[in-house]
Amino acid sequence: MSNRNKDGIVIHTDKKDFEGMRKAGQIAAECLDFIAPYVKPGVTTEYLDDLCAGFIKEKGVVSACIGYHGYPKYTCISINHEICHGIPSPERKLLDGEILNIDVTVIADGWHGDTSRMYYAGKPSVKAKRLCDVTYECLMRGIEAVKPGAYFGDIGAVIEEIAHHYGYSVVDMFCGHGLGKVFHDEPNVMHCGKKGTGPRIEEGMFFTIEPMINFGKKEATILANEWTAVTKDRSLSAQFEHSLGVTSTGAEIFTLSPKGMDKPPYNE
Repeated sequence: MSNRNKDGIVIHTDKKDFEGMRKAGQIAAECLDFIAPYVKPGVTTEYLDDLCAGFIKEKGVVSACIGYHGYPKYTCISINHEICHGIPSPERKLLDGEILNIDVTVIADGWHGDTSRMYYAGKPSVKAKRLCDVTYECLMRGIEAVKPGAYFGDIGAVIEEIAHHYGYSVVDMFCGHGLGKVFHDEPNVMHCGKKGTGPRIEEGMFFTIEPMINFGKKEATILANEWTAVTKDRSLSAQFEHSLGVTSTGAEIFTLSPKGMDKPPYNE
């Protein structure tokens, strides 16, 4: 059972809804575990996408990405200064030291599991590794702010505070989103803002938190392919994403790695 509150956000009251999201979230997380050993210098982003496509099909679920508003691939793979929605390509080979985000969304029994992680191709620079570490901290601290009675602005406020402490900026062109039976739903989950603002968080809400943190300025632009967002100043960008559900005491993360591979490095 579910219903929409006064803010138009779906409130899930059936335990089976949580079970459905756990299944979808775990398959998405397993896909990101699976792909980690293949991320290395010299491989193409299309090769990685093909591997993820095979994994998704083997699991008996479908990708929510391919065909979504015409999107052509199973995953989004965003490299270095690409903020999000990078399109896998047969021409783009990973270079040593590059950082990349792989974003996967699967649909299992109608439920959406949406998650992304950063990866290293070879050995990253100290500044690139630090950006990834801080971005992961932003995600997890944002999740810690989730509990019934808190505000969505609380999430953005803590993320912005951490990012600014390290001299980074927070992308405000994109945000997290509600999900469940629908890929993108209410609410918009901003990664910047003020505490005590926005809708109240209620038990039974499902949504993503997916901060995009830039080494330089926050401004972004969309490439000619009409999908890929990049930093205007071409500075590095990093992102992590989890899907979660609000419980009576906090948040249940549906997309935790079964192998504890929630942040790089994964192959050491």
